[in-house]
Amino acid sequence: MRCPSVIEFGKFEIQTWYSSPYPQEYSRLPKLYLCEFCLRYMKSRSILYQHMKKCEWFHPPANEIYRKDDVSVYEVDGNVSTIYCQNLCLLAKLFLDHKTLYYDVEPFLFYVLTQNDSKGCHLVGYFSKEKHCQQKYNVSCIMILPQYQRRGYGRFLIDFSYLLSKREGQPGSPEKPLSDLGRLSYMLRDEQISIRHLSKLTGICPQDITTTLHGLNMLERRGDRSEPRVHVAESRTHARVLTLFFSLRCHNQTGAGATREAADEPHHLPEGPTATTGSGPRVSSLDPRHRDQHRGLRCRRRGGR
Repeated sequence: MRCPSVIEFGKFEIQTWYSSPYPQEYSRLPKLYLCEFCLRYMKSRSILYQHMKKCEWFHPPANEIYRKDDVSVYEVDGNVSTIYCQNLCLLAKLFLDHKTLYYDVEPFLFYVLTQNDSKGCHLVGYFSKEKHCQQKYNVSCIMILPQYQRRGYGRFLIDFSYLLSKREGQPGSPEKPLSDLGRLSYMLRDEQISIRHLSKLTGICPQDITTTLHGLNMLERRGDRSEPRVHVAESRTHARVLTLFFSLRCHNQTGAGATREAADEPHHLPEGPTATTGSGPRVSSLDPRHRDQHRGLRCRRRGGR
């Protein structure tokens, strides 16, 4: 039996998925009432209402490091805002099966995602990362509240974690093992790539990419999307994706010399937000043979004049 089985959180009443180790006097209750801003937990709605009249919090207790439209990210230090981070972990355990960290939050940073309106910054989800991790994990735990799932927030936080890794100048990876939802989020992120994104990475026009992918049976259209997306089946390894990128890069090149030169270059699949910065392998803007043809054309034009 889940304890508690229901929580009231802001304007939402949420059915929990798993039990969380709240103090015994609270964990036995069938329903808990949480302040959506400071995350303090209470036994009844009347106590919650009294608390809301006095609570001066309208956003997480930290610096806002990102904002776009009505979405913000706050960087919360577990050593500074210990109680808040402990309450955040207890809340997360209600929706995560494998979570084991609840009270030892001091070594971690928590990146809290909020959706903002005139009433305040409402908690959407978060991910945590260890401040000093020898394995270079960029995500220790990630959670999106049920009422905000299937809106792209999970993938947003994953991309945000890779952006932080880029700013730190080192590649990152999520801590293993992943939860079921975490594994699904990373799979969806890694296995679907838009045609427009591939065109930006490779410099090849979308029509040529579409033709190549259609021949490889790696193209699919879901729902009402106007643009088809590349789908990599679970049985295919990322090496297949790298091979695809290599094939696209060499799509318009012929001759052993050009192919051998491209094959000698290391190829890396861009990760996270770095994929939009053009930080992939360098692409020669003009094949040497084509450059010679253009040079000859210019010479002939000059001779004709």
